[in-house]
Amino acid sequence: VQLVESGGSSVQAGGSLRLSCRVFGLTYTTALMGWFRQAPGKEREGVAGISAAGGRAYYADSAKGRFTISRNNAASTLTLDMNNLKPEDTGMYYCAAASSLVHPQLMLTPTAFNDWGQGTQVTVS
Repeated sequence: VQLVESGGSSVQAGGSLRLSCRVFGLTYTTALMGWFRQAPGKEREGVAGISAAGGRAYYADSAKGRFTISRNNAASTLTLDMNNLKPEDTGMYYCAAASSLVHPQLMLTPTAFNDWGQGTQVTVS
């Protein structure tokens, strides 16, 4: 299984970014997917998650109203659209997949996901 993130960059506060994740070697249509981030000196935290069919999305309070997670099952890709970015959004952003059932309450919990990408850096100043 391989997850490859892209789209990270340095932007000014108030700006927007689109992160993408391409997934290889996984039955993508049945995988629960999520975006997580980790700032220096802090624990990894969930940002957004999405159900296998894409019908349900889950967001951290900090992401609600600003970020949108989506997936394209035909292309095995995951996207995170981020708007009105703030300096506190700075961090390494990771795409993750869970191939087994995850309780909705755990969709933003890193330990519920078993496959991870290498991350893409987002810096907001």
